[in-house]
Amino acid sequence: MRPHVELIDEKDLIWHNAEFQHAVGTAEQRNLSYDEEDGSASLKVRFTSDWSRPAGVHHAETEWFVLSGSVTIGDTELGPEGFWNAPIGVLTPPITVADGTEILLFREGGDWHFDPAERDREFVRPDQELVVLHTSQMPWIDVKDGSPMRFDLGGTPVPGLYIKLLHRDVTTGFYSRLIKAKPGWREVPLAHHPCSEEAYCLDGGFDYNYGKMWPGAYFWRPPLIRHGDFTADAERGCTWLVRSDADLVDWYTDNARVVMSGDATNWGPGYPQSAAPKLVEPVRSRSIGAWADATRQ
Repeated sequence: MRPHVELIDEKDLIWHNAEFQHAVGTAEQRNLSYDEEDGSASLKVRFTSDWSRPAGVHHAETEWFVLSGSVTIGDTELGPEGFWNAPIGVLTPPITVADGTEILLFREGGDWHFDPAERDREFVRPDQELVVLHTSQMPWIDVKDGSPMRFDLGGTPVPGLYIKLLHRDVTTGFYSRLIKAKPGWREVPLAHHPCSEEAYCLDGGFDYNYGKMWPGAYFWRPPLIRHGDFTADAERGCTWLVRSDADLVDWYTDNARVVMSGDATNWGPGYPQSAAPKLVEPVRSRSIGAWADATRQ
């Protein structure tokens, strides 16, 4: 269970001690979203000293995206835009991190537990393996060619979006990608889809029904929640790290609105000190501000 988070600015969040086991060094984390039932989480992590951890296996599918600084995993040094993903039980080689490095860290299906080990666990599927990428060296691919979007279920290519597919689980469909919108990109109206979706804004920004995103803004949205009417920044466009728990198909709604109905019994115009109820809203942080129109969902 994760709460619907939309939108927050990570700078509004407090720092916690980072959730690492069997590591040498110090780090702290901001909890972008957190599943209190199984420990799945999306985190901004800052390393406050040089840091290291031996080889081993995670209890959660674990993914790092380097925002700044340096991470060395095995024999590969990753700078900004470096990425790695380790499914549950897949051996992760030793890691060292330079003081001051900042990353996005994602856990799925488990908590922070980590066991030193020398090999994969027995339950790991043959197709599951460690993925390590220098994403800055990858080409941008038009979404219609590079996305796992399910066009056979009604998905529609959206001109002006480009993708770098980072990782996809062939069994569950869970995938991570970088997406870039060209300056001034527009998509209307509101859409919903059968998978969850989360995104962290890396560059540029855009406006949509929940408000405005800028670098450091984040959302985690459950399946079937309507969202959209996007306009990307006119000069920089927008670049996000986006993750979904299944293949994506967008189903669109024109003139989308929600209405709260009912018969007031002791509130309203005849009761001067009363107030009307408000629509249910997702978690929002201080810098994002009030939702301008909560009926537009």
